[in-house]
Amino acid sequence: MERGNKVIEVKNIRKDFGKRTVLKDINFDVYEKEVVSIIGSSGSGKSTLLRCINLLERPTEGEILFHGKDIISGSMPLVKLREKVGMVFQQFNLFNNLSVLDNCVIGQMKVLKKSREEAEKTAKELLAKVGMERFIHAKPAQISGGQKQRVAIARALAMEPEVLLFDEPTSALDPELVRGVLDVMRDLAKNSGMTMIVVTHEMGFAKDVADRVVFMEGGVVAEQGTPDVIFNNPQNSRTAEFIGAIA
Repeated sequence: MERGNKVIEVKNIRKDFGKRTVLKDINFDVYEKEVVSIIGSSGSGKSTLLRCINLLERPTEGEILFHGKDIISGSMPLVKLREKVGMVFQQFNLFNNLSVLDNCVIGQMKVLKKSREEAEKTAKELLAKVGMERFIHAKPAQISGGQKQRVAIARALAMEPEVLLFDEPTSALDPELVRGVLDVMRDLAKNSGMTMIVVTHEMGFAKDVADRVVFMEGGVVAEQGTPDVIFNNPQNSRTAEFIGAIA
Protein backbone atom coordinates (compact mmCIF):
# COMPACT_ATOMS: atom_id res chain seq x y z
CA MET A 1 0.00 0.00 0.00
CA GLU A 2 1.28 3.44 -0.93
CA ARG A 3 1.35 5.60 2.16
CA GLY A 4 -0.38 8.96 2.21
CA ASN A 5 0.16 11.66 4.80
CA LYS A 6 0.59 10.87 8.47
CA VAL A 7 -2.71 11.52 10.21
CA ILE A 8 -1.88 10.35 13.75
CA GLU A 9 1.49 10.04 15.48
CA VAL A 10 1.65 8.32 18.86
CA LYS A 11 4.95 9.15 20.59
CA ASN A 12 6.30 7.62 23.80
CA ILE A 13 2.86 7.27 25.38
CA ARG A 14 2.60 6.09 28.94
CA LYS A 15 -0.64 5.71 30.88
CA ASP A 16 -0.84 5.08 34.61
CA PHE A 17 -3.92 4.29 36.63
CA GLY A 18 -2.76 5.09 40.15
CA LYS A 19 0.41 3.08 40.66
CA ARG A 20 -0.35 0.70 37.81
CA THR A 21 1.25 1.39 34.44
CA VAL A 22 -1.09 0.17 31.69
CA LEU A 23 0.75 1.54 28.66
CA LYS A 24 4.46 2.16 28.38
CA ASP A 25 6.52 3.77 25.64
CA ILE A 26 3.98 3.27 22.84
CA ASN A 27 5.03 4.51 19.40
CA PHE A 28 3.27 4.16 16.06
CA ASP A 29 1.94 6.26 13.21
CA VAL A 30 -1.27 6.01 11.24
CA TYR A 31 -1.43 7.17 7.63
CA GLU A 32 -4.27 8.54 5.53
CA LYS A 33 -6.74 5.83 4.38
CA GLU A 34 -4.86 3.14 6.31
CA VAL A 35 -6.68 0.42 8.27
CA VAL A 36 -4.73 -0.52 11.40
CA SER A 37 -5.85 -3.46 13.55
CA ILE A 38 -4.67 -3.65 17.17
CA ILE A 39 -4.64 -7.19 18.55
CA GLY A 40 -3.47 -8.85 21.75
CA SER A 41 -4.81 -10.72 24.74
CA SER A 42 -7.24 -9.18 27.24
CA GLY A 43 -5.57 -6.65 29.50
CA SER A 44 -2.75 -5.88 27.07
CA GLY A 45 -3.77 -2.19 26.90
CA LYS A 46 -5.46 -2.14 23.47
CA SER A 47 -8.66 -0.33 24.45
CA THR A 48 -6.81 2.09 26.75
CA LEU A 49 -4.55 3.04 23.86
CA LEU A 50 -7.55 3.63 21.60
CA ARG A 51 -9.21 5.78 24.26
CA CYS A 52 -6.01 7.83 24.58
CA ILE A 53 -6.09 8.62 20.85
CA ASN A 54 -9.30 10.66 21.21
CA LEU A 55 -8.54 11.70 24.80
CA LEU A 56 -11.30 9.71 26.49
CA GLU A 57 -8.29 8.78 28.61
CA ARG A 58 -5.54 11.33 29.08
CA PRO A 59 -2.03 9.86 28.71
CA THR A 60 0.30 10.32 31.68
CA GLU A 61 3.26 11.03 29.43
CA GLY A 62 4.11 11.41 25.75
CA GLU A 63 2.56 13.09 22.72
CA ILE A 64 -0.26 12.30 20.32
CA LEU A 65 -0.20 14.37 17.15
CA PHE A 66 -3.16 14.81 14.82
CA HIS A 67 -1.91 16.29 11.55
CA GLY A 68 1.15 17.48 13.45
CA LYS A 69 -0.77 19.17 16.29
CA ASP A 70 -0.25 17.83 19.80
CA ILE A 71 -3.74 17.08 21.09
CA ILE A 72 -2.60 16.51 24.69
CA SER A 73 -1.18 20.01 25.13
CA GLY A 74 -4.50 21.46 23.96
CA SER A 75 -3.14 23.01 20.77
CA MET A 76 -6.22 21.51 19.14
CA PRO A 77 -9.57 22.05 20.91
CA LEU A 78 -11.11 18.82 22.18
CA VAL A 79 -14.41 19.45 20.41
CA LYS A 80 -12.52 19.80 17.10
CA LEU A 81 -10.66 16.55 17.72
CA ARG A 82 -13.88 14.65 18.47
CA GLU A 83 -15.38 15.98 15.24
CA LYS A 84 -12.45 14.62 13.26
CA VAL A 85 -11.91 11.37 15.17
CA GLY A 86 -15.13 9.34 15.57
CA MET A 87 -15.54 6.28 17.76
CA VAL A 88 -17.65 3.12 17.69
CA PHE A 89 -17.92 1.51 21.11
CA GLN A 90 -18.26 -2.07 22.27
CA GLN A 91 -21.62 -1.34 23.94
CA PHE A 92 -23.09 0.79 21.10
CA ASN A 93 -23.83 3.84 23.33
CA LEU A 94 -27.03 4.71 21.48
CA PHE A 95 -29.64 7.04 23.00
CA ASN A 96 -32.38 4.61 24.07
CA ASN A 97 -35.12 7.28 24.09
CA LEU A 98 -34.45 8.25 20.45
CA SER A 99 -35.37 6.44 17.25
CA VAL A 100 -32.69 4.92 15.04
CA LEU A 101 -33.03 7.89 12.69
CA ASP A 102 -32.81 10.50 15.47
CA ASN A 103 -29.72 8.80 16.90
CA CYS A 104 -28.04 9.57 13.58
CA VAL A 105 -29.52 13.07 13.22
CA ILE A 106 -28.98 14.74 16.59
CA GLY A 107 -25.18 15.03 16.45
CA GLN A 108 -25.24 16.43 12.94
CA MET A 109 -27.65 19.18 13.99
CA LYS A 110 -25.91 20.03 17.29
CA VAL A 111 -22.26 19.74 16.29
CA LEU A 112 -22.20 20.16 12.52
CA LYS A 113 -25.05 22.73 12.65
CA LYS A 114 -26.96 21.04 9.82
CA SER A 115 -30.65 21.61 9.23
CA ARG A 116 -33.04 18.80 10.22
CA GLU A 117 -33.75 18.12 6.55
CA GLU A 118 -30.08 17.86 5.59
CA ALA A 119 -29.22 15.74 8.64
CA GLU A 120 -32.09 13.33 7.91
CA LYS A 121 -31.02 12.95 4.29
CA THR A 122 -27.46 12.02 5.34
CA ALA A 123 -28.73 9.72 8.12
CA LYS A 124 -31.08 7.85 5.77
CA GLU A 125 -28.34 7.35 3.16
CA LEU A 126 -25.94 5.96 5.77
CA LEU A 127 -28.57 3.76 7.44
CA ALA A 128 -29.34 2.31 3.99
CA LYS A 129 -25.65 1.70 3.49
CA VAL A 130 -25.46 -0.41 6.67
CA GLY A 131 -28.74 -2.22 5.90
CA MET A 132 -30.84 -0.47 8.54
CA GLU A 133 -33.18 1.66 6.40
CA ARG A 134 -36.22 -0.46 7.37
CA PHE A 135 -35.71 0.31 11.04
CA ILE A 136 -35.46 4.09 11.06
CA HIS A 137 -38.48 4.53 13.35
CA ALA A 138 -37.50 1.76 15.78
CA LYS A 139 -36.04 2.46 19.21
CA PRO A 140 -32.76 0.72 20.18
CA ALA A 141 -34.67 -1.64 22.54
CA GLN A 142 -36.56 -3.03 19.52
CA ILE A 143 -33.52 -4.11 17.50
CA SER A 144 -30.77 -6.72 17.97
CA GLY A 145 -27.23 -6.06 19.15
CA GLY A 146 -25.85 -6.45 15.64
CA GLN A 147 -28.38 -3.96 14.34
CA LYS A 148 -27.53 -1.52 17.14
CA GLN A 149 -23.87 -1.71 16.20
CA ARG A 150 -24.69 -0.96 12.55
CA VAL A 151 -26.68 2.08 13.68
CA ALA A 152 -23.72 3.14 15.83
CA ILE A 153 -21.44 2.92 12.77
CA ALA A 154 -23.91 4.95 10.66
CA ARG A 155 -24.12 7.52 13.47
CA ALA A 156 -20.32 7.83 13.63
CA LEU A 157 -20.10 8.22 9.83
CA ALA A 158 -22.81 10.89 9.86
CA MET A 159 -20.42 13.14 11.76
CA GLU A 160 -18.09 13.08 8.74
CA PRO A 161 -14.99 12.05 10.68
CA GLU A 162 -11.59 11.76 9.11
CA VAL A 163 -10.60 8.82 11.32
CA LEU A 164 -12.85 6.18 12.85
CA LEU A 165 -11.83 4.25 15.97
CA PHE A 166 -13.49 0.91 16.69
CA ASP A 167 -13.21 -0.52 20.21
CA GLU A 168 -13.90 -4.28 19.92
CA PRO A 169 -17.09 -3.53 17.96
CA THR A 170 -18.23 -7.17 17.84
CA SER A 171 -17.30 -8.42 21.30
CA ALA A 172 -20.74 -7.76 22.83
CA LEU A 173 -22.53 -9.57 20.00
CA ASP A 174 -23.82 -13.12 19.65
CA PRO A 175 -21.65 -15.05 17.16
CA GLU A 176 -24.34 -15.11 14.45
CA LEU A 177 -24.56 -11.30 14.49
CA VAL A 178 -20.82 -10.71 14.19
CA ARG A 179 -20.55 -11.33 10.47
CA GLY A 180 -23.06 -8.61 9.52
CA VAL A 181 -21.13 -5.96 11.44
CA LEU A 182 -17.77 -7.13 10.08
CA ASP A 183 -19.21 -7.01 6.54
CA VAL A 184 -20.19 -3.38 7.07
CA MET A 185 -16.67 -2.61 8.34
CA ARG A 186 -15.06 -4.48 5.44
CA ASP A 187 -17.13 -2.49 2.99
CA LEU A 188 -16.18 0.73 4.76
CA ALA A 189 -12.48 -0.12 4.63
CA LYS A 190 -12.61 -1.08 0.97
CA ASN A 191 -14.89 1.55 -0.50
CA SER A 192 -14.83 4.69 1.63
CA GLY A 193 -11.13 5.44 1.99
CA MET A 194 -11.77 6.02 5.70
CA THR A 195 -8.74 5.91 8.01
CA MET A 196 -9.60 3.25 10.60
CA ILE A 197 -8.02 1.97 13.83
CA VAL A 198 -9.72 -1.22 14.95
CA VAL A 199 -9.15 -2.96 18.29
CA THR A 200 -10.42 -6.46 17.61
CA HIS A 201 -10.21 -10.11 18.54
CA GLU A 202 -11.58 -11.06 15.12
CA MET A 203 -8.36 -12.34 13.56
CA GLY A 204 -9.98 -12.98 10.17
CA PHE A 205 -10.78 -9.27 9.93
CA ALA A 206 -7.27 -8.24 10.98
CA LYS A 207 -5.76 -10.68 8.47
CA ASP A 208 -7.99 -9.82 5.48
CA VAL A 209 -8.80 -6.14 5.91
CA ALA A 210 -5.99 -4.41 7.81
CA ASP A 211 -3.07 -2.78 6.04
CA ARG A 212 -1.07 -3.10 9.25
CA VAL A 213 -1.43 -5.08 12.47
CA VAL A 214 -0.15 -3.90 15.85
CA PHE A 215 0.33 -6.66 18.44
CA MET A 216 0.23 -5.50 22.07
CA GLU A 217 1.40 -7.41 25.09
CA GLY A 218 1.66 -6.19 28.69
CA GLY A 219 1.12 -2.54 27.82
CA VAL A 220 3.74 -2.34 25.08
CA VAL A 221 3.72 -2.70 21.29
CA ALA A 222 5.52 -6.04 21.00
CA GLU A 223 5.44 -6.06 17.19
CA GLN A 224 3.81 -4.36 14.24
CA GLY A 225 3.84 -5.18 10.55
CA THR A 226 1.74 -6.27 7.60
CA PRO A 227 -0.86 -8.98 8.24
CA ASP A 228 1.33 -11.37 6.28
CA VAL A 229 4.31 -10.82 8.60
CA ILE A 230 2.30 -10.85 11.84
CA PHE A 231 0.23 -13.94 11.00
CA ASN A 232 2.67 -15.95 8.89
CA ASN A 233 6.13 -14.88 9.92
CA PRO A 234 6.09 -13.08 13.30
CA GLN A 235 9.50 -11.86 14.48
CA ASN A 236 8.67 -11.73 18.18
CA SER A 237 8.32 -15.01 20.07
CA ARG A 238 5.36 -13.67 22.07
CA THR A 239 3.53 -12.74 18.85
CA ALA A 240 4.18 -16.24 17.51
CA GLU A 241 2.83 -17.74 20.73
CA PHE A 242 -0.34 -15.59 20.61
CA ILE A 243 -1.00 -16.35 16.93
CA GLY A 244 -0.29 -20.05 17.53
CA ALA A 245 -2.77 -20.19 20.42
CA ILE A 246 -5.64 -18.72 18.40
CA ALA A 247 -4.91 -20.40 15.06
